[in-house]
Amino acid sequence: MAAAVVLLVAVAGTALSGGAPGAELAAANGTLAATAGCGKAPTLSNGTRTISSGGQNRSYILRIPDGYDRNHPYRLVVAFHWLNGSANNVASAGYYGLQPLSNNSTIFVAPQGIDAGWANTNNRDLTLFDDILRQVENDLCVETTQRFALGWSYGGAMSYAVACARPTIVRAVTVLSGANLSGCNPGTQPVAYFGIHGTHDSVLNISNGRSLRDTFVRNNGCTAQSPREPGQNSLTHITTAYSGCRAGYPVQWAAFDGDHTPSPVDGSGSPNDSRTWTSGEIWRFFSQFDSTTPPTTAPPTTTPPTTAPPTTAPPTTAPPTTPPPGPGGCAATYRAVNSWPGGFQAEVTVTNTSTGTINGWTVRMTLGNGQAISSVWNGTNTGTTGTVSVKNAAYNGTLAANGTTTFGFTATGDGSTPPSNVTCTSP
Repeated sequence: MAAAVVLLVAVAGTALSGGAPGAELAAANGTLAATAGCGKAPTLSNGTRTISSGGQNRSYILRIPDGYDRNHPYRLVVAFHWLNGSANNVASAGYYGLQPLSNNSTIFVAPQGIDAGWANTNNRDLTLFDDILRQVENDLCVETTQRFALGWSYGGAMSYAVACARPTIVRAVTVLSGANLSGCNPGTQPVAYFGIHGTHDSVLNISNGRSLRDTFVRNNGCTAQSPREPGQNSLTHITTAYSGCRAGYPVQWAAFDGDHTPSPVDGSGSPNDSRTWTSGEIWRFFSQFDSTTPPTTAPPTTTPPTTAPPTTAPPTTAPPTTPPPGPGGCAATYRAVNSWPGGFQAEVTVTNTSTGTINGWTVRMTLGNGQAISSVWNGTNTGTTGTVSVKNAAYNGTLAANGTTTFGFTATGDGSTPPSNVTCTSP
């Protein structure tokens, strides 16, 4: 699978409507529900399907189990491709290697993204997800407590967006080398979560994967911890199952000594789809939900905190340049990370330039004409165009002397012109 540079943006939206009667309530309340397609002679068949979604013609590839039984509810897995990948790439690779392991127990779907990505502009890709589920479940027999999503890179970002926006629809997700690029709204309810990321990912730093994971460490009520991660040149991976999670809502994290790939191989620096350990671990994670006894605890009725401390330390890499002293004892250094037609990704390093500890910081900058912030992580922004400010999150505001932290953002517009008047102040 070709390496990809992942983009941005948008937010998730409304809950799934229509489709199989009672399916959403069943998934949320822990009762079993068969979809409207159960008992029907199917009209859908394997291969590329077209669908009208959001006023556009979209497509996906469908794989129905051999010997399909219309009276048997099947697991459903939706697998999202990477940037500049395709539904055909996903299908031809066995849906990230899961289809060969499924033993005809699972219906697989590989959606096709617009411009070979998942910008999710105005929730168009979440709408596609909803529409595909509706079409498939009205025709085929799906167990509504057994819906799953996964993807690598931009596809991982889209899987994360699905988990955030459709927590009563999907039972679990796996995010391989992802980041918050397709949105996360509201992102406050529990979903079983498995994150996989390379320790020296050169496209999406592992800090992105840790941040996504920590969303569901908090939502799922797991005990905060800093999972062990393998050392460089060890060519190994370490998988950690979090403790203390609410019954039925596990969180698992696998860090591997490698770069941006969905197919790392222990003992080798060369990714290989047929030899990777990821497919087996993902299948085991999803298969633990084979029992049709869902969680006995209802999702929380109050919104959990969204700014809890992270379970792992922020990246400690030095800033790209030595920042000059700034007012209030801190300084900010901007650098562009990625760019694409119509958008870009950037990172700002905040450095404590004083001799003592600072408790809180605010970065201000003036964006260029046509630039608008789409999403921010490791900070909270005020304003999206013109002069904007980004304040520290609850967990990265305290910096010792010479200490650093970073926040990142994606934005629309031409990224070749950096923001001007980048300053930092602290109380």
